[in-house]
Amino acid sequence: MAEAALPLPAGPIAWATPRRLKAYGLILIGAYLVALVWLVATSHGGIDYAGRPLGTDFSDVWTAGRLALAGHPAQVYDPAIHYAAQQAAFHDPNIPFYGWHYPPMFLLAASLLAFLPYLAAVAAWQGLTLSLYLGVMRGIVPDKGAALVALAFPAVYMNLTHGQNGFLTAALIGGGLLLLDRRPWLAGVLFGLLAYKPQFGVLLPLALLVEGRWKTIAAAGVTVIATAGLTWLLFGQETWRAFFANTQFTRHTVLENGGAGFWKIQSLFAAVRMWGGSIGLAYAVQMAAGASAAVAVVLLWRSPADRRLKAAGLIAAAFLCTPYGFDYDFMALAPAGGFLVSYGLERGLKTSELCTLGLAFAAPILARPAGQWLMLPLGMIAVGLLFVVVMRRGLEARRA
Repeated sequence: MAEAALPLPAGPIAWATPRRLKAYGLILIGAYLVALVWLVATSHGGIDYAGRPLGTDFSDVWTAGRLALAGHPAQVYDPAIHYAAQQAAFHDPNIPFYGWHYPPMFLLAASLLAFLPYLAAVAAWQGLTLSLYLGVMRGIVPDKGAALVALAFPAVYMNLTHGQNGFLTAALIGGGLLLLDRRPWLAGVLFGLLAYKPQFGVLLPLALLVEGRWKTIAAAGVTVIATAGLTWLLFGQETWRAFFANTQFTRHTVLENGGAGFWKIQSLFAAVRMWGGSIGLAYAVQMAAGASAAVAVVLLWRSPADRRLKAAGLIAAAFLCTPYGFDYDFMALAPAGGFLVSYGLERGLKTSELCTLGLAFAAPILARPAGQWLMLPLGMIAVGLLFVVVMRRGLEARRA
């Protein structure tokens, strides 16, 4: 498809021509590459300049896979044992602790990656999942510049440096919504695989039920049962028991008391806690926001709104519903922006909507310092504004 220009209204935003956006995208990608090369060049034995494993969070995935291959899969949910395994694997007693909080089905991927040396495993994981993400984004926005913008998204750099799984999350949720009409069974499989990070699929069953997507619901259910059953057979029931017991540690230490820093967690719950609110108040605010987002999604998915608006609204609502999401998880927001851009290429977007897209684009790299230094939940502000933009467009279609 020929390169298309997003219709730009007159005014301050008119300077953002497609040619300039392409140039800025290339500048960002170049900066990411320089930073990544510097990070690797200044590392020693897989440990970076700050004493962290390259790919930081991936170290817990790879170590968990090694424990599982050694016949001790349940031990990945014991923080002390898991940390000791990380220290031994990197021959460094001073590396930071990176906790494992995933359901046992993600141990399947971790175990396969653990067959490789650490650096090779990081490269393979990031390369494969990045390719899936870019393929999905190109499908959402069939334009020559789509892959460039998707690659320039700051969350890409954060995902690479953290060794995280955001590319996979974005590919699963974006791909499932993209295929929902054409390949409902395959969409259900993708949604089912998203169970490894269930907080971002919490509203999917509701949206699918509203439209009576029974094939997709069935495929998702079978996928979840199959992957859970396979992990039960491979890793045993003790692993599942250890996972459910470990959720108390995750809830109490990481979420409620901000063990990783409330400024890193992008949720209304974390914002209330960052401002000194009680745990009870934080849960109340989070539940109210989640309930409101769920009602809005029902209204949107029952309306005659464009399919792309429904997809973007559902993804943004997932961030409003979950109390547990980090700044690097903004990778999952990329398909929402893609769906809205695809819609705008046909229908046009207002200046306020383009500014909201710009804020959502920049939020991953700005949210952490804004929270840490200004106590400003910039990430949730960006998500909330994006959700409002989508809902307003959807309600216009409903009224029409």
